[in-house]
Amino acid sequence: MYHVAICDDDAQQRQIVKSMLTKISLKTDMEFHTMMFSSGEELITYYKDQGDTFHLLILDVEMGGMNGIQTANELRKLKIMDVQIMFLTSYPEYMVQSFDVMTFQYLIKPIQESVLEEKLIKLHQYFQAMDKKYVVIKSDYDDLMLKYEDILWIEVIKSLTIKNKLKVVTSDHSYETKGILSAYAATLKEHGFMQIHRSVLINLMHVHKFTGAQVTMLDGTSLPIGRSKIKEVKDTYTKFMIMRVQ
Repeated sequence: MYHVAICDDDAQQRQIVKSMLTKISLKTDMEFHTMMFSSGEELITYYKDQGDTFHLLILDVEMGGMNGIQTANELRKLKIMDVQIMFLTSYPEYMVQSFDVMTFQYLIKPIQESVLEEKLIKLHQYFQAMDKKYVVIKSDYDDLMLKYEDILWIEVIKSLTIKNKLKVVTSDHSYETKGILSAYAATLKEHGFMQIHRSVLINLMHVHKFTGAQVTMLDGTSLPIGRSKIKEVKDTYTKFMIMRVQ
């Protein structure tokens, strides 16, 4: 069962999307529980009161008051990272802006049910695959299994007593382990990670912006980019985001 929020200031459009989800559910093995919101402000208030309860947000970009991209940005600031976002719009030029909030898909109005179904099947496959994607971190006390998507970055820690000490950072905790950063980089490359500095490996899903020789992560932390890697990092990030919306 997937919990879906439909946020659009047009009541007719909300009902159209809900009806499409019902039809798609009857044709596939996916089930949807939907809630409807008439504004970005209403959705933000719900999240503040209820917490992270949705798998997917279907957000209209052009809404009165807080638009869809602003709404998504506010949710990311609230550390709502796991929910996938699908933007609906009549204007394709908004696509580049949507990269900053980790969009799952981008649909142009009027929405075709066949296209929505195709995107939802991809989302279903994505969730199934993510359930299997873990990395084992050997901490001081035991072995931890962390989802790739939960890791923000891994960095080398200088230590006088421990060789090859690393810190693995998630949204709510950090873990110390031992290992070679380049080995993690090779293992995690296919899962959206990139080594941006000799001592830093980041998860591209959690990037907020680039400023000069630094990257700012969604939690506000700034990390250094090796000078020789600046162009490569930005190019790789752009390709990564384009692949996610195809």
